[in-house]
Amino acid sequence: MDDERSSVSKDHASGEDLWSGLRRLTAARIGLTRAGASLATRPLLEFQLAHARARDAVHETLDMGHLASDLSGFGPPVLEVASAVPDRQRYLMRPDLGRRLAPDAEATLAPHAAAYDVVFVVTDGLSARAVEMHAAPVVAAVLAMLRKDDWTVAPLVIARQGRVAIGDVIANILGATSVVMLIGERPGLSAPYSMGAYLTWRPGEQTTDSDRNCISNIRPEGIGTDDAAFKIAHLLRAMRTRRFSGVQLKDDSDQLLIGDR
Repeated sequence: MDDERSSVSKDHASGEDLWSGLRRLTAARIGLTRAGASLATRPLLEFQLAHARARDAVHETLDMGHLASDLSGFGPPVLEVASAVPDRQRYLMRPDLGRRLAPDAEATLAPHAAAYDVVFVVTDGLSARAVEMHAAPVVAAVLAMLRKDDWTVAPLVIARQGRVAIGDVIANILGATSVVMLIGERPGLSAPYSMGAYLTWRPGEQTTDSDRNCISNIRPEGIGTDDAAFKIAHLLRAMRTRRFSGVQLKDDSDQLLIGDR
């Protein structure tokens, strides 16, 4: 009997060592401790906490003043507008309203219209904290790269409660050839503060998702801000050279990043 217990104990320890090694490689919930057919108390509480953080991220309000302060000083002026969404509940229920500007937004943007190569638009999306944490360092790094190529950059625009397509409208009003939309992504149970970047060449009313290039999972545990900025600058240059974006334009920046390192 003692030998059997010793064998079971060794097998359990060996299994735990295996899971411990794998857990260091991923944030996914693997090899969770169980009590009979149910999760043990600790992983259950950790799951509930992660779920609560994801829900909170969706409902959190964007601090536009703080974000505008972070974006100021990069060169272009910072403009603040809102979508046609009146409140957070309707933002979640009516994605179409998040694609349209509020009635007074054009009056804010129109005086700054000119011929620009690119406009950067930042919106809360489904995680305000994500753009508050990651948007400013990404924009700063991309602008530093584009200045070497003499790009003309429109005012930086913060759009409250916007969806990706609101960047198309803003680009048209300002007269920008391309748009980079930085938006908080849908929170996950291991990534409540992840940001996405959507790049579109000559956006318009007929633009579809297939016309965009997307860089997802921008956060320290995913694609770091420096790597994300490199990818954005690389794609913008390719868009301007080839005159298109989307599924036709493949992102080969990973090869350059690996080679550089």
